[in-house]
Amino acid sequence: MSKVLERRQLKNLKKALRWINLPSIFIAYFCVLIYYTVFCFSYLLLGYLIISLLILIWQNGIRTCLKLSMILIGFATICLALQDREAKDFAREMTVTRISPILDTIQVDGDQVSFRGKSGKQTYQVYYRVTTEQEQRYFKQLAQPVVLSISGQLEKASQQRNFNGFDYQHHLKTQNIYRVLTIEQVTGVTRKQTLTLALLRRKAILFSEQHFPRPMSAYMTGLLFGHLGKDFEDMSSIYTSLGIMHLFALSGMQVSFFIDFLRKGMLRLGFRRDVVDWFQIPFSVFYAGLTGFSISVNRSLVQKILANFGIKALDNFSLTLLLLFITAPKFLLTTGGTLSLLFAFVISIFGDRFENLPKYRKLLAESLTLSLCVLPLLILYFHTFQPVSIILTFVFSFLFDILFLPGLSVIFLLAMVTGFTLTQVNLIFQWLEDLIKLTDSWWHYPLVLGKPTALVFLVTLVVTVIDHWRNRKVSARLAIILMGLFFITKNPPTPSITMVDVGQGDSIFLQDKFNRRNILIDTGGRIELGKKKKWQERKIAAPAEKTLIPYLKSRGVGQIDTLVLTHTHEDHMGDLLAVIDQIKVKNIIVSQGSLNNAQFVKLLKQTRAKVQVAKVGQRLKIFDSYLEVLYPLTPGDGKNNDSIVLYGKLYGTKFLLTGDLEETGERELLTRYPNLSVDVLKVGHHGSKTSSSESFIEAIRPKVGLISCGLDNRYGHPNMETLTTFQKYEVQTFRTDYHGAIKFKKNSKFWHISTVK
Repeated sequence: MSKVLERRQLKNLKKALRWINLPSIFIAYFCVLIYYTVFCFSYLLLGYLIISLLILIWQNGIRTCLKLSMILIGFATICLALQDREAKDFAREMTVTRISPILDTIQVDGDQVSFRGKSGKQTYQVYYRVTTEQEQRYFKQLAQPVVLSISGQLEKASQQRNFNGFDYQHHLKTQNIYRVLTIEQVTGVTRKQTLTLALLRRKAILFSEQHFPRPMSAYMTGLLFGHLGKDFEDMSSIYTSLGIMHLFALSGMQVSFFIDFLRKGMLRLGFRRDVVDWFQIPFSVFYAGLTGFSISVNRSLVQKILANFGIKALDNFSLTLLLLFITAPKFLLTTGGTLSLLFAFVISIFGDRFENLPKYRKLLAESLTLSLCVLPLLILYFHTFQPVSIILTFVFSFLFDILFLPGLSVIFLLAMVTGFTLTQVNLIFQWLEDLIKLTDSWWHYPLVLGKPTALVFLVTLVVTVIDHWRNRKVSARLAIILMGLFFITKNPPTPSITMVDVGQGDSIFLQDKFNRRNILIDTGGRIELGKKKKWQERKIAAPAEKTLIPYLKSRGVGQIDTLVLTHTHEDHMGDLLAVIDQIKVKNIIVSQGSLNNAQFVKLLKQTRAKVQVAKVGQRLKIFDSYLEVLYPLTPGDGKNNDSIVLYGKLYGTKFLLTGDLEETGERELLTRYPNLSVDVLKVGHHGSKTSSSESFIEAIRPKVGLISCGLDNRYGHPNMETLTTFQKYEVQTFRTDYHGAIKFKKNSKFWHISTVK
């Protein structure tokens, strides 16, 4: 009976494809092109789509293309309609007085609670600062659907503020979330009596966390339910640096384990195969719900179901892609969705070649092939590649697949049924983490390759290499072109100076052409106000992890030649350790006075980098010239008026970089250098009224002023008096709170200024 059904399904699919006279992968290919052309429009994409259609017409004739066009026009219409609906939802005025948390999204970090919540037909990203430890415990243990009566503020999420930076607003839009809700007060709680998959997932996660010790509980929730809590962030960063964080991204491994277990069990119990095939569909929905409906799990489940009905290889992949467009239209706008689909595509192409290999050789071959084929996308999204990840993926995939996944499943079910938790197994996970940390100490820094600018061309080359693999001459030539593109991505040919938007702080990066030399001035950081109780403390990531570090990696920077720390305030050097943890630093330059700060000296020792004391007249080679140290003239206290001041004529333009220098320091500077001439001034102390005095600006007469300050900062920077002074002396002002990151890029003979906003 099941064989008849399979043949019927295949016959219907082939009949549909025979009408259009094209392989299904062609339809999927053009749908993907149209999708990205609509949602991520660029003339490069549009041109690529048109060229692809012209090639198709040339190879298959106009009649076939007309049939395909009917499908593509319909698909494009759907995409445009989705885009229009998103624009209307985003523009709509919204008010919220009652919100229902989606239980399996609740995260508690110190005194901050975050979750996604429903109000009416809209979903919101919600943040709430709890005021008592009792309230914190309530949200930690919440496993009952509730409606919260609240008062709070709705706002749009922040957009991209740095070149190649993270766009939080776009990220939320891919989840159909258009507002961020900050709860100011919870005025009431109403319980609901509903049973949802999110509730079951939440209960399973809480059960694991409450009955099993760490780190065992973290691996259990991660591998079984796709949930990693805040307490796992330190290990997450280590797994990420080793390039094996994808082991926790639920996909084919987990799906194969649970689905195969279900099928074998039902077949042994005597169920017919066709009954098992149909029962697998509701079970797949149930399992997807327990994993949070992650796109990688959904994709794997759909492929498994289609395979049961005889749809294999590229037909399986193509139909899965089209079904996902229907069920989760925005999945290709997410990093996880794109990578998951590329993994599936590569397996669809190469899967048959590995089938006859022994199990261990098959795992190694798959690991190597997948790592190389997804490399362009990994570079696009993360700008790095960890070569050792190929071997580590092979080794740890075996451990996770053969040992941890089935073992944790049995232990979890045993605890649910009998209450017996086998906590002694936790020792294995402690050993595992010790091994991971040891491995990280050997291979901590991945290769930083930069962000490719011509993604479509790069991916096309990779696909072409695969397609012509047997033609050695073609493959060799394409490989040389590919290496050339990687070289340009890693080593940008144009000199640049960037004021990175690090919020209420400072960070300026100077990068010579082809990355021959670079200088970083300050790292940014966060000033902590007041002490918190133990329960209030958060595991907050350093601001540089979302601002400075991604930008440096996108520019191909794996090592900083010279890091200048102008003074000891947190907003200038607070993220020093975060930067050094991910990017090597050869040399650190500090002021003599800063060494009087014991905490700062302790921090410098932790870096294990070479430390130099800045001396007046010292020159730092960069571009066609150098930056010269002008200040401090005498040892100070490491604070604002002890800031290191740098000056240089770079490609004909005079730059003065002043740290947090205030009026007193400005007077000393003018006394020592009365004829100081400036084209571009890095404004001191974020535009505070204590710096950029009128006498100073009148004396140096800058043409451009750069102000680094946080959006809506509590200090009111830049001060209106300072801005009035700039206006009086016709200084063109750029500020990070308005413009985002600010870049000077050398074009021909001149510097071209561009901003993110």
